[in-house]
Amino acid sequence: MDIKRAKQEIKDSIEAYLAKDEFGAYRIPAIRQRPILLMGPPGIGKTQVMDQIAKECRIGLVAYTITHHTRQSAVGLPFIREKNYGGKTFSITEYTMSEIIASVYDKIEQTGIREGILFIDEINCVSETLAPTMLQFLQGKTFGNQQVPEGWIIVAAGNPPEYNRSVRDFDVVTLDRLKKIDVEENFGVWKEYAYRQGIHPAVISYLELRKQNFYKVETTVDGKCFATARGWEDLSQLIQVYESLGKKTDREVISQYIQHQKIARDFANYLELYHKYKADYGVEEILHGKWNTAVLQKVKAAAFDEHLKIVSLFNGKLSELFTECFLSDAYVTRLYEYLLHYREGQEKRAGDRQAAEEIDKSRIAETERTAGEQAAEGNGTGQVPEVSGSVRIPVSIGDELHRAEKDLEELEQKELLTRQEEIILKRVIAALERFTISVKGTLAAENTEFEAVKALFQKEVDAREALIEQTSETLTHVFDFMEDAFGESQEMVALITELNANYYSVWFINEYGCDQYYRYNKGLLFQERHQSIVREMDDVEELLNTGLK
Repeated sequence: MDIKRAKQEIKDSIEAYLAKDEFGAYRIPAIRQRPILLMGPPGIGKTQVMDQIAKECRIGLVAYTITHHTRQSAVGLPFIREKNYGGKTFSITEYTMSEIIASVYDKIEQTGIREGILFIDEINCVSETLAPTMLQFLQGKTFGNQQVPEGWIIVAAGNPPEYNRSVRDFDVVTLDRLKKIDVEENFGVWKEYAYRQGIHPAVISYLELRKQNFYKVETTVDGKCFATARGWEDLSQLIQVYESLGKKTDREVISQYIQHQKIARDFANYLELYHKYKADYGVEEILHGKWNTAVLQKVKAAAFDEHLKIVSLFNGKLSELFTECFLSDAYVTRLYEYLLHYREGQEKRAGDRQAAEEIDKSRIAETERTAGEQAAEGNGTGQVPEVSGSVRIPVSIGDELHRAEKDLEELEQKELLTRQEEIILKRVIAALERFTISVKGTLAAENTEFEAVKALFQKEVDAREALIEQTSETLTHVFDFMEDAFGESQEMVALITELNANYYSVWFINEYGCDQYYRYNKGLLFQERHQSIVREMDDVEELLNTGLK
């Protein structure tokens, strides 16, 4: 199955393993929980998926590559202990706690999360001395004499023998105690992930045209040649940083990540043309709604593969804008949550202050009355004693800054933050810090601080709205140009298909709409349905013809 389906299978298993009955006991006892064995080719994202699952399930994760361990570090170090048996003293060998088990307890202590995943990678590539220990681990959930803590799920991963010469086959006895999931590479699933991770558009568009180059492992006279999903993602990050530094990603650099000379050379040529077309066709001008007849004629005269590169250039810029809009919206929403708490705090403090003032007035009146009575009776001075103030100052915006910083610290300690969530929360903290500095010196007691913060927040909202408007205009310009240059064509189908594959574009269009998208997407869906019906009719006709023979 593909890695997306495998991820859901593992999440479902974890949910079942961690389900408890009304007495708080696990419904599937730890001894009956089968360790999950994820088998698939290297570089397709098995380790990355485990990190995603742990964060989404809000549980801990301890990950080890078992080939980095010796028997001593996995099982523990031996030491001699004396014990008495039948009135006689004997020296016996015991072991210290396994480094791996100790790491699980360290993780529990560090994060405060008592349930999690113990992930062991390259499980079937262990050394001769460690192989019996790993079989014991999978069968009995122990390292040496130490049990895996209750609430921790064992997930292991390995590579098929064709990818690794040091692979060991598990016997039937072991396999019969595992939940084995076989995974394979799938470009369609990876492309969804790529858009969400912000993979360079040139990488996505190239692999869309050359799907056979997405994952390839070959044995040649010079050794292994390969291109993997991990390699494409790492290369994408390098290209993006190189572009920001003004450096060129040439064939030599690409071959350091895509270790398949033919594919590396092909992508290097594609990347060079990708940047060339961006300048030749004035893509930036088109995105701003500026083009003329000469540009249209030049585009129409180009070959079909050039048309697809232009579409990918449009899609790449749109993807950046959609992602930025998503992050901006999430940032403003999270910031509003903190400011809402700030406002509620001020309102509560204001209510407390008003109530306190009423109490103070009553106390002062009572004190004055008592003092007057005492003076009339000759038992007092007639002076009103000082009343201690009970009015509380409203909460400041600085308090919300400290709360946000504490939230970030706690989430980082628990290791539950995704990279995207971390970026959003840090943007919120930076905004609250700006607000705190900006309103310094305003009078919180007179509510002027709140009004100043409110005005500052409105600027953030306005910036988000401006970005959304810019993105909508750019999307309209792209559709206008596509209509002028290609009309209802395969190029338009390619654009719609990529928009549908991108999580952020789907989010943006659902939130803010686009009439041209709806119109062409409806036509595309109709066309796909028509083609599906035709294929079904052809299959039925072939079946009938086969039956008549």
